[in-house]
Amino acid sequence: MYIDSHCHINFPELAARMPELLARMAENRVTHALCVSVDLPDFPQVLALAEQYPHIYASVGVHPDYADTPEPTVELLVKLADHPKIIAIGETGLDYYRLEGDLEWQRERFRTHIKASRITRKPLIIHTRSASADTIRLLQEEGAGTDQGGVGGVMHCFTESLEVAEAAIAMGFYISFSGIVTFKSAKDLQAVAQAVPLERMLIETDSPYLAPVPFRGRMNEPGYVRHVAEYIATLKDLPLDQVARQTTDNFLNLFNVMR
Repeated sequence: MYIDSHCHINFPELAARMPELLARMAENRVTHALCVSVDLPDFPQVLALAEQYPHIYASVGVHPDYADTPEPTVELLVKLADHPKIIAIGETGLDYYRLEGDLEWQRERFRTHIKASRITRKPLIIHTRSASADTIRLLQEEGAGTDQGGVGGVMHCFTESLEVAEAAIAMGFYISFSGIVTFKSAKDLQAVAQAVPLERMLIETDSPYLAPVPFRGRMNEPGYVRHVAEYIATLKDLPLDQVARQTTDNFLNLFNVMR
């Protein structure tokens, strides 16, 4: 079985096709999916999906790309996370690729999420793009890692270097690979995936984006996460069942989800 550790099935283009999405998950043996929050106004939709479907879980957080959106406080994140189907804080992190200028507000938002994670004991879902040095620095400064009393989390949709992956793993984080790893142009990322231990790896779709080969260019969905697992199994020369079993166990252990 497989688990999609990061998707956005509350987005309108996927929510309108929910019966079809859930059926395709079942066909592909995708047993669980984590629907990830990107802002507070849409959080009720995310939570509603998790409450409606036993095998859908949710997070609470505000994406670093969202500048003009209600700002979370530690207290609010802690309050909203006090629900059995909310299993993570985020997605949060830093993105210096899409935004320019003084981005201290992004760093402060990131610190807020890390503090909420430490209080709730729920793992962080980290987004980082063109900001890996500051991302690792703030995780260390705020004590997000399991080596500092935090609960760790996952570096989602990973596209950074092996050095960044190793720094995150040293803090108790997992590395999650999306459909990007299946792209012919992603040779550097494929080398990282070969080097990251399977015991520290998750798989995801980040749907509706980044559909894996052979669906590249189409709308992505949780059922397609199986193709990420298949590619990683080939890349690492491992049995597919081993990749499926280990990435599933990793998800259940990280997010404290009952088997």
